[in-house]
Amino acid sequence: MRELRRLAAVLCLGVLTSFAATAQILIGQTTGLTGPAAAGANENVLGAKLWFDRVNASGGIGGRRIELVTLDDRFEPARAAENALRLIMVRQVTALFLNRGTPHTEAIRPMLAQYQVPLVAPSTGAMLLHKPVDPWIFNVRAPYQREAEKLVHHLASIGMSRIGLAHVDDSFGADAAAGATRGFEHAKLKPVFVETFDRARPVFSALVQKAKAGDVQAVVFIGTAEAVSEGTQALRAAGSRAQIGTLSNNASSGFVKAMGEHASGTIVAQVFPSERALSTSMVREASELARAAGINELTPAMIEGFAGARVLVEGLRRAGPNPTRQSLRQALEGFQRVDLGGLEISYGPADHSGLDYTELSIISDGRFRR
Repeated sequence: MRELRRLAAVLCLGVLTSFAATAQILIGQTTGLTGPAAAGANENVLGAKLWFDRVNASGGIGGRRIELVTLDDRFEPARAAENALRLIMVRQVTALFLNRGTPHTEAIRPMLAQYQVPLVAPSTGAMLLHKPVDPWIFNVRAPYQREAEKLVHHLASIGMSRIGLAHVDDSFGADAAAGATRGFEHAKLKPVFVETFDRARPVFSALVQKAKAGDVQAVVFIGTAEAVSEGTQALRAAGSRAQIGTLSNNASSGFVKAMGEHASGTIVAQVFPSERALSTSMVREASELARAAGINELTPAMIEGFAGARVLVEGLRRAGPNPTRQSLRQALEGFQRVDLGGLEISYGPADHSGLDYTELSIISDGRFRR
């Protein structure tokens, strides 16, 4: 934090020109456009821009365009903190939006209260962002713990009793593992093994040995798309045919591509309706906008970005003719059963959790099937 304070002091010198009179409403985003989570992060951004572009084409918010300023943090928490500080202090953004990763959000979090900046739709389901309520964080997606618990329950319900748990050794992995543990307890099972791996340099030799020795039927794999695909390849190379299940952070076409020949049959938790559920008006509208933009097919990660953008835009519309950080927070806390297009979201001073939607999908023919 000393380094960040020094950086803040330097950046303050640059805040001599007021951005208040800008013709845009500036929204800041730091996310891993490159690095191990790049597939999902880029699809998040693409989905959000579908809605921002639609709103801007219709006159913006009170005649002001929404400008999304996105900085690449390479999925590194320290860089995410540096980017967030630049966005807050130099670009003077009205809000931060759709950052990715649990440790990354933890790194940003102290600045939200310090500079009174709302963070809308963080792309993480960490329970620590839900309880206790952080007055400056507005979640949209359901918690990872709920996904992990549901995944274990499903595996047990289809007769699997030899299930291993592998998770990245960071706050994201520990958080999701807590949900998986509840799933095991409710199913009256114990995991065959619980194996952790390093976020920056994952090694899966011990995981493979334990999976083979325990003849596991399934592995609940909590990590980035890159880590889960590498771990799955290691298991398959060793002859294990264990069912792979993972969380919604890997609900992207990039994950399917990374898994390659091993993608088919992988179970992936989801926190939004299917990207092909055209009976849901939000999905139908996203599909129409994507087609008009030359995007052939939506992905779950795009739907997440699209839903987050809808929440942010509605908050800005309700925040008055010249939205500020404080008025945006107050507007969001006033949400009561706001319709996002087939999904309703509510907030209040004691509840910033957002949606409660979770279900499972399976990859087949390169698509997520529900």
